[in-house]
Amino acid sequence: MNVLVDTNVLLSAALRNRLPEQVVLYLAARDDWRWLVTPEILKEYAEVLQRPRFGLSAEIVKQWTELIGMRTILLPSPTSDVNFPRDPKDILFLSAAVAENADFLITGDHDLLQAKGIVPTRIATVAEFAAEYGIS
Repeated sequence: MNVLVDTNVLLSAALRNRLPEQVVLYLAARDDWRWLVTPEILKEYAEVLQRPRFGLSAEIVKQWTELIGMRTILLPSPTSDVNFPRDPKDILFLSAAVAENADFLITGDHDLLQAKGIVPTRIATVAEFAAEYGIS
């Protein structure tokens, strides 16, 4: 299975020891799942995790950065963009999902959840994904 993890899910996982963390760690621990990223997604992950307003310690940022480095599959940047005027910042995830035929895009972003009919990738909340795969 090929999966994209929206930045808000990763941030929630780093901030709290709850379901988003369990879902991200589930994906990271499975060799039969591929957590897909592009250079742009990696850049966004790094920038968001390091924002002072979230108050993540250097140790926590390092922990998540190392996990991302070890367990993600770096893909080339998509050569075309999905048209998504609702929130242009989400285009990088939708374009990667289409380019790589991703099975899932896990998000908590309300705008991305509205894109369910735009791409063939299944767009799911953390709770939906967790329920489907028995993560609690």
